[in-house]
Amino acid sequence: MQSGQDASAHVDAKTTGGDAKAAAADAKTATPGMMTTLPPLPADAHVEQTIQLNGKALHYTVTVGTLPVRDSKGVLSGEVVYTAYTVEGKDRPVTFAVNGGPGASSVYLNLGAIGPKRVAFGAQGNSPSDPATLNDNPGTWLDFTDLVFIDPIGTGFSRSLVAEGDAKKLFFTPTADVNYLSRNIYDWLVKYGRLGSRKYFVGESYGGFRGPRMTHYLQTQLGVAMSGVVLVSPYLNPAVDEHPDLSPLPWMMTLPSIAAAHLEREHKLTPEAMAEVISYTDGEYVATLMKGKSDPAATEKMLAHVTEITGLDPVYVRRSGGRLETQSYLREVFRSDGKLGSRYDPNLVSYDPFPWDPDQRSNDPLLESIIAPTTTAMVDFVTRVVGWKTDARYYALSGDVGSQWESGEDLNKGSVEQLRESVAADQKMRVLIAHGWGDLSCPFMGSVLTVNQMPAMGDPGRVSVHEYPGGHMFYNRPESQLMLRKDVMEMVNLH
Repeated sequence: MQSGQDASAHVDAKTTGGDAKAAAADAKTATPGMMTTLPPLPADAHVEQTIQLNGKALHYTVTVGTLPVRDSKGVLSGEVVYTAYTVEGKDRPVTFAVNGGPGASSVYLNLGAIGPKRVAFGAQGNSPSDPATLNDNPGTWLDFTDLVFIDPIGTGFSRSLVAEGDAKKLFFTPTADVNYLSRNIYDWLVKYGRLGSRKYFVGESYGGFRGPRMTHYLQTQLGVAMSGVVLVSPYLNPAVDEHPDLSPLPWMMTLPSIAAAHLEREHKLTPEAMAEVISYTDGEYVATLMKGKSDPAATEKMLAHVTEITGLDPVYVRRSGGRLETQSYLREVFRSDGKLGSRYDPNLVSYDPFPWDPDQRSNDPLLESIIAPTTTAMVDFVTRVVGWKTDARYYALSGDVGSQWESGEDLNKGSVEQLRESVAADQKMRVLIAHGWGDLSCPFMGSVLTVNQMPAMGDPGRVSVHEYPGGHMFYNRPESQLMLRKDVMEMVNLH
């Protein structure tokens, strides 16, 4: 039984009904090419809830509502739906949360990582057909910061109100995406009178790409400064793994995470063991790769050590030259069992439906398993518990957004430039970059190398990389989730 489910939900028609009417009016008077067939979304709805956290009752208000997105002429072009959790109290910070994709809603951070409720997903043994039951989340951040989860256009219930061609320009490029989402944060702060609050941002995966760019845009263009930024498994520096035929960097990304997955299977994964792996990777391993064929003895030694720390077949390691490509590895490591590992968490496996094909044909095991529980839990919570009644479709992960996305060179530039500039401009802002050791989609080693190349800019600890057992969604390991909570709480308490 979910605590607070029987609490009365209500719609705040006084404060939001005008917004709904304005949205409907805008849709009727839209310019040619606007989509006018969509019914208006509901007005903001609220419900009071309670969870038990560390033996104490925590009372809070849930709000599901919309924020308008307008084009340069002021015409309504989209509606962003958010879910906010707020607690009564003076000087409460507020944290804005965005997931990635592009095409992912914020449900994964919300009902998996840091919201007050969670549903089981993304761990070995979870099944899409398991009951999507919400339980109190011991890893929530709600006791030390209010939380606002934002669903970008095309995800969750958020939607474009313009034709597809216009939507690409307004929403589905890295720059346009950052600009309108930053404005959403500004608008929420104004709407609820929270401009004076301490403000934080958390982004996961591509949300970690968004984070530094949104922080810099808010800081320099909208006049809103973040006290801290948390990047969870961030897609921070996309170009770091380019030129695999010449640069050792791509193989430095994969080796430590593959070694971590092996250590976890052997029940030997510890910070000390990973310190040895990292030291080898950015020392002897990279030096050997740089020597190439000029030092056969060093190559033989490297092949033997890579075999040892990964537990892989020595023939496979030799054929790969000690350079371990992600998808090849994920098929090879579990081939004898007829299974596939996930690039998001190599130790999360499922049966390979096409085991004799030369290339992987099926989707990633983790992505296939998380859509049903997160969608079911979120739609039921929003429509039944909170009372935000809509029959619109909910997109936990939208392939349509991904197919329309236009990245170009802007994506390859990454977000490191904006990260450096934001930290340089605000000597009190702190950045916590969090990774699971086993993640092969956004390997932790990329962030380690990236941060090591940044100037200190005062306290070198202002930008720090934290690593935990697990994969991309390391927070589905209870111990890792609590370690993240502790580290973020310490950062917030420093201000």
